[in-house]
Amino acid sequence: MDWDKAKFEPLGLWVLVLAALVLGACQAYPIPDSSPLLQFGGQVRQRYLYTDDAQETEAHLEIRADGTVVGAAHQSPESLLELKALKPGVIQILGVKTSRFLCQRPDGVLYGSLHFDPEACSFREQLLEDGYNVYQSESHGLPVRLPPNSPYRDPAPPGPARFLPLPGLPPAALEPPGILGPEPPDVGSSDPLSMVGPLQGRSPSYAS
Repeated sequence: MDWDKAKFEPLGLWVLVLAALVLGACQAYPIPDSSPLLQFGGQVRQRYLYTDDAQETEAHLEIRADGTVVGAAHQSPESLLELKALKPGVIQILGVKTSRFLCQRPDGVLYGSLHFDPEACSFREQLLEDGYNVYQSESHGLPVRLPPNSPYRDPAPPGPARFLPLPGLPPAALEPPGILGPEPPDVGSSDPLSMVGPLQGRSPSYAS
C-alpha cells in the first residue's frame, strides 16, 4: 500500500500544476485604453474639422498637396482628415487625400508634412460641452488656428479656435456604365417582386 501511495503522489502534483496553469490562462485582462474617459484611445476617426472663428464664411481645415493649410468654404477631398489617438488625449491629424500630417511651427504656423514629427505633429484634443473641440500643440502649447482668408484682414485673435468634427461619409458607390439598378417593387401588384412574370395582372384589391 505504501508503494501504491508513493506511486500516485507525483501524479497528484502534476494535476495541481496543470490546473493552476489552466486557471491562469483563463483569467480576464482589461483592454488597454478601453475607458471612454481616455478619449478614443487607439481609435481612428475620419472627420471634417469645421470652424467659424475669425472667418468671413464657414471654413473647413484643408491640407493641400503643397503642404499649405487653409480654410475651405466647402468640404472637399483635401479637407477629409484622419484623427488617430497617439495616447489618451493626444492625437495626430492626417490628410486622407494628400497623406500629409498636420504640423505646427514654434510660431504657430500650420503646415502639412509627409513625415510625422512627434514634436511638431502631436496635438492635445479637448472636448467642449457644446460639441466643439479645441486642439493645441503638445510641444509648443500653441492653439490650432486657421490663417485669415485675406492677407488684408487683421490677424486672428489670440486663443484657441473651436472646431466641430463632422463625420466623414464615404463616397457613394457608382453604378457601372450600361448597367441599370433594380427597379423598386410595384406595391400595387399581386406580384411585387416579379416572381411570376410580366403577364401577371394587377390585383383588384390594390387597384386605385
